[in-house]
Amino acid sequence: MSRSWSARMGKIALTSTAFVLILTLVSTGCTPAPPPKPVERMLRVTAANVPKIDPAIGSDGAAAMGQLNLYDTLVFPNPDGSVRQHLATKWDVSADGLVWEFTLRQGVKFHNGKELTAEDVAFSMDRLLKVGRGWAYLFKGRVNKSEAVSKYVVRFTLTKPFGPFLSTLVRLYVMSKDDVMAHLVKPGAYDDFGDYGTAWLQANDGGSGPYKVKEVKQGEYVLVEQFKDYWNGFKSNSPTSLKIIGTTEPVTVRTLMSRRELEISDSYQSIEALKALGEIPGATVALLPAATMNDLMLNTKKPPTDCLYFRKALAYAVDYATLVQQISPGTPAPIGLVSSAIAGHNPNVEQPTYDLAKAMEYLKKSKYYGKLDKYPVELAWVAEVPDREKIALLVQASCTQLGITINVVRVPWVSLVDKCARPDTTPHGNIVSMSPDYPEAGAHMYARWHSSGAGTWLQMDWLQDKEFDAAIEDALSTIDWGQRLEKYKPLQVRLMEIQPAITLMQGLTRMAYQSNYVVWPAAEAAKNKQPVTVLMGYSMYARDIEVYPEKMPK
Repeated sequence: MSRSWSARMGKIALTSTAFVLILTLVSTGCTPAPPPKPVERMLRVTAANVPKIDPAIGSDGAAAMGQLNLYDTLVFPNPDGSVRQHLATKWDVSADGLVWEFTLRQGVKFHNGKELTAEDVAFSMDRLLKVGRGWAYLFKGRVNKSEAVSKYVVRFTLTKPFGPFLSTLVRLYVMSKDDVMAHLVKPGAYDDFGDYGTAWLQANDGGSGPYKVKEVKQGEYVLVEQFKDYWNGFKSNSPTSLKIIGTTEPVTVRTLMSRRELEISDSYQSIEALKALGEIPGATVALLPAATMNDLMLNTKKPPTDCLYFRKALAYAVDYATLVQQISPGTPAPIGLVSSAIAGHNPNVEQPTYDLAKAMEYLKKSKYYGKLDKYPVELAWVAEVPDREKIALLVQASCTQLGITINVVRVPWVSLVDKCARPDTTPHGNIVSMSPDYPEAGAHMYARWHSSGAGTWLQMDWLQDKEFDAAIEDALSTIDWGQRLEKYKPLQVRLMEIQPAITLMQGLTRMAYQSNYVVWPAAEAAKNKQPVTVLMGYSMYARDIEVYPEKMPK
């Protein structure tokens, strides 16, 4: 009895003490401290432009970065070029290669809280093909029908066998049908679907990805934040938000980096700018392997670059050694028009060398020789990428010795994209880089030279060659991997014969980042000579990056 009584008295004493403590806090104007706020782990990245985040509209590097963080795909690329399960947990293909069925992961939520189903996947493919922009070229003319077989099974029926179909699905970003249908603007270009939600999706998303749109400031940035219900979760130090800033201006990038207001720079900084960025305490310049090809696209529909001999002369007027030794040190020398970093590359094509005598031989065969003063060449370089001006000036200097007038023009990216819609407005020469959308030579060649892509920035050479179209279609219809790769090789020989473009350099992506408080898997893998995903945008999958603001230098 006494022990029980003592216990009760102890509880009363504790209660009295707590009551007195509360009275004391109230009387002195004090309140208990609020719980600590969650740590904000921002990942800020610069890009050549503010991304077009609608998967049916944008298809450049900035767009890819934004879309893959907002949307999920059926499969996800591995560093070795294969793919793994993502939204799809398994898939089957018919013996003739025409019918593909994918079983979906259950319980995946869109950012609107609704479950992702096969109907959304089929709708996403149909919308992409109907709008016909963005990544549509990967599926246009290939996917005949998309249908939801059941709630969690989607079926694609192809018009003909397409060997790389599974790999191309890394660009089918799945969106909520309900979100799109709720934001149609009528009338529009797409019949009953009005504008198909394109206006709304400029500043909003309908995805299920690890991040969701928080704010889009046109011409400045896209800001996205973690989607807390993401089916695949996050690392404990994954960025809580990702900000894609549309600038490559060197002074701005350096200022932001030095103030710790930028974690990863764009890949378009000059060698001089990267050196300055690397000197910022705690910053490192990462060297990432890439399947990117830096091309001088030649407008084959506009005099004088419509002449094969004139194009050949230009190819032998490029000082390739200076490009890879001085303008972009460490960059691999090109062999042909397809990257050696992807399967199916032909290492035995004849690569032009810097040879002004041979250039003159070709020039004399041109129908424009003897009247070159009447046919100046407009050579455009992208204003957001300063190093490309050096390339343009180098080409200009060589061509001057041949009597060719090169007018170097600085063109903002958005303006160049508009110009390339028609052959007559596309400049004669355009210095642009391009990465394949799946890691095969066929991806590069189809995107760059198949006639279906004419009128986009990818095809400023306007090749439109029916013979080439038929050959690349035949290669891509080959289901057997080894046979398909072999069919790519003679096509690369053909391209070098007709010279629609000049490969200036193969890709080596250089980006500065805050290595003392950012753990960037792509940079770490490259440093350790391990495979890195070369598909455009995928090294910037923010969920896998880690940010430690507590390690930020003072």
